[in-house]
Amino acid sequence: MFGRESIEYKSNDQILKIRKSALVVADIHDALREAVKPGITTGELDLVAGRVLQDAGARSNFLGYYGYPANACISVNEVIVHGIPGDRVISDTDIVSFDCGAVLDGWHGDACFTVCMPNASEANRKLSEYTETAMWAGIAALASAKHVGEVGGAIEDYVDSIPEKDRPGLVMEYMGHGIGSAMHMAPDVLNYRARNKGAKIKPGMVLCVEPMLTLGRPANETLDDEWTVVTKDGSNACHWEHEVAIHKDGIWVLTARDGGVEGLKPYGVTPVPLGD
Repeated sequence: MFGRESIEYKSNDQILKIRKSALVVADIHDALREAVKPGITTGELDLVAGRVLQDAGARSNFLGYYGYPANACISVNEVIVHGIPGDRVISDTDIVSFDCGAVLDGWHGDACFTVCMPNASEANRKLSEYTETAMWAGIAALASAKHVGEVGGAIEDYVDSIPEKDRPGLVMEYMGHGIGSAMHMAPDVLNYRARNKGAKIKPGMVLCVEPMLTLGRPANETLDDEWTVVTKDGSNACHWEHEVAIHKDGIWVLTARDGGVEGLKPYGVTPVPLGD
């Protein structure tokens, strides 16, 4: 089950179990998309996530993780990641990222999406589009990659291809990861090209790909709550993430209901499901 680098390699049956937890995350995302509106607080939105988890017989893998106090991470505007839900009120111009997780029968799901509120700026809308596309570029690279590091190379190449006047900042301190019987596992999945190619891609890997981009500079700091990460220059940020299984016949985006068909279509990659 474990390789030399302590990577957890899953059987097809185990990937199918992870798919069930991943679909709970997809349910949370659907509920949050419906619930988010100007005037609602991030704390109220966290309760929405909690109800979906309860109805599914699952639990949040965020709640209690190193003391984290909520079901989900809800990051608004200048918050890059790990925003703690509370009294912050959503406005009609905000950009909001929802990072959500679920544990079902001991297996972990994890994914993030971003919503631009009705009067969000065009710059915010482009930022979300660029971040989501960067994520899919990284996922598509997994279909033919020999090493995990190729994911970060694909993400960085895509960001570098954006016209300079619109090019967002690429956050490097936070990254994707392996996932399975725990939420954060080996290997790290960088969002940029590194000299170290990383672990070899092998069937049985399940990885989270999650780029984070900013409208300004990517330099960041953590607030006194020891969780909330914000841009130093106050610029807005965006975060997208999917959980991807690699098996002997191809890749499968576990947290996408269609297995990643629509997201991967522009790259000529066809995801191969094991079944639901």
